[in-house]
Amino acid sequence: MFETLGSLTASPWIYALVAVSILLDVFLPVLPSGVLVITAAAAAAAAGAAGPVPVPGPEQVPDILLLLVIATTASVLGDMAAFRLARRGGARLDRAIARSRRLTRAQERLGTALARGGGALVVIARFAPAGRSVVSLGAGKTQRRVAEFLPWSVLAGLAWAGYSVALGYFGTQWLGTQWLGTAVSIVALFAAGALAAFLVRRPPSPPAATPAT
Repeated sequence: MFETLGSLTASPWIYALVAVSILLDVFLPVLPSGVLVITAAAAAAAAGAAGPVPVPGPEQVPDILLLLVIATTASVLGDMAAFRLARRGGARLDRAIARSRRLTRAQERLGTALARGGGALVVIARFAPAGRSVVSLGAGKTQRRVAEFLPWSVLAGLAWAGYSVALGYFGTQWLGTQWLGTAVSIVALFAAGALAAFLVRRPPSPPAATPAT
């Protein structure tokens, strides 16, 4: 498995694999999209550390900037697909949401959060396990406007992709070994996910009381 993944990171197919994984993990959160991004970024760092190629050849794969753009774009497209699906609704989707305490709570919180400009919840949830699914489906189900959700989705996708790419790339550069940089970066990604899950589950603070006159 690791040999296959290693060969893929040196092929342009890694871009397609990363894009498809990120697109689909809004519906299938078990897909290792973050691990793929980190592995590809670590491979880019390792290739750069090998020094310039002495003979003309194809551009380095993966390219770190292209990887960042693809990961961000795929994240936003996946968010919007889930958002549109939930917004169109349907009896089956309504029943699925009603059975999920996560999605029910998301509906309750997101309506007011997005309306008040509190879309930072969208960014934080992007790092939490299944948080992206909860937020995208919840925002669509509460019939939020695209203009309210899309900017936060773009910011969330850029933050998540930037964090994942930076972990793999700089982790490998600092530690000097691709496998160690990848492993440490994956641990850091999961740690950020655990913190984000805690913040998303935390109940919102009650509004401050207005002093009596």
